[in-house]
Amino acid sequence: MNKARRNIWHSIAAHGILLSYTVLALFPVFVILINSFKTRKAIFRNPLQLPGPDTFSTIGYDTVLKQGDFFLYFQNSLIVTVVSLFFVLLFGAMAAFALAEYRFKGNALLGLFLALGIMIPIRIGTVAILKMMVASGLVNTLTALILVYTAQGLPLAVFILTEFMKQVSEDLKNAGRIDGLSEYAIFFRLVLPLVRPAMATVAVFNMIPIWNDLWFPLILAPSEATKTLTLGSQVFIGQFVTNWNAVLAALSMAIIPVLVLYVIFSRQLIRGITSGAVK
Repeated sequence: MNKARRNIWHSIAAHGILLSYTVLALFPVFVILINSFKTRKAIFRNPLQLPGPDTFSTIGYDTVLKQGDFFLYFQNSLIVTVVSLFFVLLFGAMAAFALAEYRFKGNALLGLFLALGIMIPIRIGTVAILKMMVASGLVNTLTALILVYTAQGLPLAVFILTEFMKQVSEDLKNAGRIDGLSEYAIFFRLVLPLVRPAMATVAVFNMIPIWNDLWFPLILAPSEATKTLTLGSQVFIGQFVTNWNAVLAALSMAIIPVLVLYVIFSRQLIRGITSGAVK
């Protein structure tokens, strides 16, 4: 009985801690959202107060929708993020499967080489990347951003997925081979469904940096046709004057897709992070 009570209290405490962290994490988002519907004066006078009859205003959203092509920026960000995540997960999972499944000379060194990308920021090679894209004729294209973000996300994807691939039952894979399945069929039909939590974890960890990045869109794709949402929002930020209503409105609309994707992947994300922590 005492053990059952302790388990109940531990469960209540764990949920309480999780709720507290959730509130702390969402509080800045809440502040941005409420201030995006307020007048400029109300933003600075009472930033934590909810918009009322005297302070409510949609001028920020009106400005965002009229000045610049917000929907094009949104579309560009969505395309770059989704396609980059697809290639990161596909190539990362295939490389992780090869490293975990096949034993060959230089296996450990190859895994270490791929993991070095986690420790060495890709921005160090910005000049070389820019020269490469200019020589390839890919400047001011979404393809340039997709290639860079795919290369940026692969080291972490390989590092995480390799450990999960090693935990997949050898008997299951051998049974598939006995049944005549090819290595590709074993990978896509047997292994990938079992590592979905890890795939979701990799997707979330790469999704937010790609969606919020300003550095590479500014350098590789600054044209009006290829601007991402984060870069397009910078038009409201000036050296001397900043349109805070428009900035907060743009940020509010940019946050929504990230929250939606996070909610979709949240259960798999938690499973991926805590997998192996409790036996």
